[in-house]
Formats: sequence, structure tokens, C-alpha cells
Amino acid sequence: MSPERPLIGIVEDDAIMGESLVQSLTLEGYAVHWWQNGASAMGEIETLRPDLVVCDIRLPDADGQTVFKTACNAGGKAPFLFITAYGDIDQAVGLMRAGAGDYLTKPFAMEDFLNRARQLLDSGQRDQPEGLLGISRPMLELEALLRRLAQRPSSVLVAGETGAGKEVCARFLHANGPQRNAPFMAVNCAAIPDNLLESEIFGHERGAFTGASGRHLGYAERARGGVLFLDEIGELPLPLQAKLLRILEERRFTRLGGEQSLAFEARLICATNADLQKAVRDGRFREDLYYRINVVSIEVPPLRERPEDIGWLMQRFFTEFSASMGVELRGIGSLTEEVALAHDWPGNVRELRNRVERGVALALGDMLMPADLFPEYRSTSDETAAIASLAEVREAAERRQIERALAETQGQMQAAARLLGVSRTTLWEKLRRYGLTAGLTD
Repeated sequence: MSPERPLIGIVEDDAIMGESLVQSLTLEGYAVHWWQNGASAMGEIETLRPDLVVCDIRLPDADGQTVFKTACNAGGKAPFLFITAYGDIDQAVGLMRAGAGDYLTKPFAMEDFLNRARQLLDSGQRDQPEGLLGISRPMLELEALLRRLAQRPSSVLVAGETGAGKEVCARFLHANGPQRNAPFMAVNCAAIPDNLLESEIFGHERGAFTGASGRHLGYAERARGGVLFLDEIGELPLPLQAKLLRILEERRFTRLGGEQSLAFEARLICATNADLQKAVRDGRFREDLYYRINVVSIEVPPLRERPEDIGWLMQRFFTEFSASMGVELRGIGSLTEEVALAHDWPGNVRELRNRVERGVALALGDMLMPADLFPEYRSTSDETAAIASLAEVREAAERRQIERALAETQGQMQAAARLLGVSRTTLWEKLRRYGLTAGLTD
């Protein structure tokens, strides 16, 4: 932030909205520059170097994303506060994932706008992730996004494969939000029989059904002002989907067999490993409910797509279980890490955690070795025959990294070579070796 009055750039084509923002910010003591189209902003933003940019996503000659990219490419470090209509929330969330500061949906209270602008200016730069969920780029970006979403009451849908860490992300949202001291109530919709699920979520009164000997408070009520986390939401029966939709629309519910309407005060976070859009097409999931729970959606990447996190997670789990079990092991063998990198991890982080826990508990030596992590190796008479050589493991890891770089650069060799830190010639030789030359561009 400059030592003088902070300069706020506004990119807004609506005259009434623009004048209102300029007036409010000026009264707060800020210097303000207003661009009424994207071209003017992109032509001057590098020169003016504002401390904060307030930008409408939809502009007559461009969009907010283009303005944001132009500012970033010019070396600008000012946070962006996007103004968006309800239908553009997904795009706004994508821009936050790319590094934007925050967004507000129209209509908004001017006090909310000024508070958020003040917070972004006070930060001096966009928030940096701390690496609590992982050290890979996808997880650092996800953590930064979750920190911003934590301050908002919107419903969130967390998607990802089984064991990838969806509930961990939900708990992270809860722990970093204003409701952190309120309850976090988790319900696995696939683990509770259908005939009991309604009672477990919404509660019941005495005599509501055979065996209901007393009043039972459901998860929705016990969550109070905290978080109600519904895991495997795709398994929720259709009749309960209708009741959940009602609770989201009216923010009220009734216990099974009851007459009194109760307030629903919690934030709803749902998780799924299923394709809910396909479930909607197949008639297994209500379309109106899908859009209500999918106000903001995030995707937790599988562990195989973020190999940088494998060693980091192994060390964390190793430290945790060594301490809790009182086991004195010197560490994790380098060959163990190589073998772990070559594994596909179909069970994701949950599988890794379980394997490390078992390995620490039953390790034969003073180091965690491959056969401790993967006991199936011991099923052969020659243990070493079941373990890949270091060369094979390194080649597999190298191929995976090359495939990730090509995917990120859409098959552009020069860009992929820069990401991998090798020359174009070296990359081409490796591509030929691994049979990955199809669909490449210069």
C-alpha cells in the first residue's frame, strides 16, 4: 500500500453503481480512479498501479477475467475485489482460485463492500496459503480458496474421490470461519439406514414411530450455529432430498412427529464422490436441490495428481503415529518414499494414512521400509522381487510429472519444458522414450 492515500481502481460500466462506489470510497478517505470499460482499465492499470482493484465481471468490451490477467501479466500485485451477479459465482470462485482477492454478489450492502475493501487493503497483498492441507500447488490454491470461503455463509459442495480429504476440507472451512466455536456435525448419508436417516438428521418426538420412547434431537438441531456436514449427499433418498430443500429455502424444519417449527441456524456443507449431474439426469437426485447445495463447489484433487504431497503426508502421519504408539523408529527409508511415489493410491490420503499407521505399528526394523508400508510385498518368497528397482520407480515418477506438465500446458512442449526445468531437446527425448509424443504442439 502506498504511504499516501490508498488508490482504488474501479472498473464498472454501470454509471449509477460506479458513482455510488466512487462517492462511498472517497468519503472513506481513499483516492479513486474510475474506468467505465475494460479497455481503458487494461491500458492504464500498469501505469497507475492501484492498491486495490474493484472490478465488475461483466463489462461491455471485455470481462473481469481478462482485466485480471492483464494486470497480473503486467506485474501488478493489487488484490482484485470482483462484483458479480448470482449466475457468475462459479466464475468468481475460479478467479479466486487463480489468485483474486474476493468477490461480492449483487445486490450488496455498501458497508459490506467497504469492510471487505478495507480488509484487502490492510493485507497489503493477496492472502498466501500456509500449507496446512498440503504443499503441492493444487492444495495450496485450494487452501487459499477455503480460507476466503470460510468467511461466507454460502452452502458449499465438496467433490472428490473417496479418501481424498473432503471432510478434512469441510472441517478446515469450519475451523477458519466465524462459527469455529460452534458444533461441527458430520453425517454420512451412505452409512445410516434409510428408515433411520430422517430421524438422525431432523430428530423425532416421543411416539413418532415404534421404539421412539423419547424426544431425539437431530444433527440439524444439534449443529446450532455451526456446520451441518452431509457426506455422500448423493445417497440421500429422494423424500429426504425434498425435506432438505425445504430447510434450505425456509431455514426452518420440524422434528419427525412434531408440530413445532424450528430454526435451522447452521451452515450446510455437502460432499460427494459421485457425479451429481448424472444423478440429476437419471432422476436419482433433485435438480433444484443440486443448485441449492452447489452455490460454491470445490474439487479436492486425488493424491496421484499431487505427488509432492505424498512424502509430506507420510512424514506427518509417521510423526503422529510414532508419538501416539510410543514406537521408536529412526525415520522413513528413502526407498520407501520412492515406492510410495510409484503407487497409484486408489484410496488416496485415507489409504496412505492407514498404511503408515500399520507400518509404524508392525515395522520389523528401526526404519519404515517398503514392505512395512506395502505388506503385500512379503507374499513372495523373494521379497526383493516384489519391489521395483530404484530406476523403475524413478522412471515412473518422471513419466507422471511429464504427463502432468503436458496436461497443464495443453500439450505445448516449450511451456512444459519450462515447467519441468529442462531443455526442449531433453524433454523430446524423454517423450519419445515414454511414448508420449502424440498430440504435442510447439
